[in-house]
Amino acid sequence: MAALVTHFFLFFILQEGALCSRRFRTEFLQELPTPGTGPSFDTSVPSNITGLVGKTAYLNCRVKNLGNKTVSWVRHRDIHLLTVGRYTYTSDQRFEAIHSPHTEDWTLRIRYPQRKDSGIYECQISTTPPVGHPVYLTVVEPVTEILGGPDMFIQRGSTINLTCLVRFAPEPPPAVLWSHNSQVINFDSPRGGVSLVTEKGAITTSRLLLQKAVPPDSGVYTCDPSNANTATIRVHILNVGELPAAMHHGAGSSLCPPMYMWLTPLLLLAYTSNG
Repeated sequence: MAALVTHFFLFFILQEGALCSRRFRTEFLQELPTPGTGPSFDTSVPSNITGLVGKTAYLNCRVKNLGNKTVSWVRHRDIHLLTVGRYTYTSDQRFEAIHSPHTEDWTLRIRYPQRKDSGIYECQISTTPPVGHPVYLTVVEPVTEILGGPDMFIQRGSTINLTCLVRFAPEPPPAVLWSHNSQVINFDSPRGGVSLVTEKGAITTSRLLLQKAVPPDSGVYTCDPSNANTATIRVHILNVGELPAAMHHGAGSSLCPPMYMWLTPLLLLAYTSNG
């Protein structure tokens, strides 16, 4: 009889032990994150973003295994909390949190960005302690440049070749106008020999060609893209012989400024006097 009671108690203890073990696993262990399955950043998402002045910028942060944590965006410059989850926590209405349900992407949208908005923005996960991932934003504005400026010296009879580059425009300019002394160039004018070639892309190139340059072609030429600032260059048409032969670099090329025309004779005079 004693042996039967002993077996009964052993069976009871083993059953209770098994039950407690299952309860421990269910109620405690499952609350702990399994190593390698906690929230983490997808570092394959670009973290260096170039934005354009006035064109909406998107800073994206992809978080895996977020669970019940939240994602926030903080601006490093002033440690300003911008967003928490899908809510925006700044009075600057240009900033907005964007998140589509059941996705891993948490995006900070910046409308009408300015150059002052450049800097580091940190995507944070509300773990203990919080973990962050920096995103670098550089805001640039369109730049228009005419190669060879600000002055270009052209021999009479050669070809004037003006090349205008437009960089960092929100999109390729729909049109690029050229003007001469504030007058839009007419490609059907009696002068003739005027042509324009424009290639649009990330960098838009507009090339103005004027064949057989004559003195009236001197003056200020302006490149005017429809979505960027203008650029100017002053063209000087010189008669053959106005510059020393050593300064001739071939037809249509930029030549040295007139300063050297004065400097060379002065140096020769000083050398002769000392001799």
